[in-house]
Amino acid sequence: MEGPPPLIYRPPPGALRVVHLDADAVVVEKPAGLLSVPGKGEGMADCAEARVAAAFPGALTVHRLDLATSGLMIFARNARAQRILSGQFEKRIVQKRYEAEVWGAPEADAGRIEAPLRADWPNRPKQVIAADGRMAVTEWEVMERRGRTTLLSLRPLTGRSHQIRVHLAAGLGLPILGDPLYAAGEALAASPRLELYAVFLAWRRPEDGAWAEARLQAGQG
Repeated sequence: MEGPPPLIYRPPPGALRVVHLDADAVVVEKPAGLLSVPGKGEGMADCAEARVAAAFPGALTVHRLDLATSGLMIFARNARAQRILSGQFEKRIVQKRYEAEVWGAPEADAGRIEAPLRADWPNRPKQVIAADGRMAVTEWEVMERRGRTTLLSLRPLTGRSHQIRVHLAAGLGLPILGDPLYAAGEALAASPRLELYAVFLAWRRPEDGAWAEARLQAGQG
């Protein structure tokens, strides 16, 4: 089976918009087409991590978004905060919500996908649903039915690579518009980019344990 085409990296220019800032964390809006962390190979150093560290010296990565996904990323501003925030992601304390426009429409208005994922080794970086994979759980809810497409709200309860994309395409048969890896035909052609947005994050502040949050307004991301 032929694998995906090689990546041609052309990161979008411009400073990242800061959505939240305090003594321990900075949340920015990562655009689609920008790596979260440096890639392997020449010309792959430009990324959200590097841009945030340039603006906020000492900033450290806590989690990642797919290259094609846009939306909220949180960075720690010191090592202690990175340790605490990373632990919150590992323990599923952090609350995350995404929005995606998919091709087709589910019969129900909400549901839950529980399907293990692993790398599709001959076709990396693609992932597949497989019995020998790591369990992944995604909750979804219809926000708007748009005829041939549907806008979904999504809560990934685990953080597997490409989890939402694979669960929707292979689990529900509803590929995300413009997905270069998991959509084809009309679904792929329906958008020039992946229509997946990280729109909400909530976490406990390392300083005092109080809840903090960041969100994007409708239409942003």
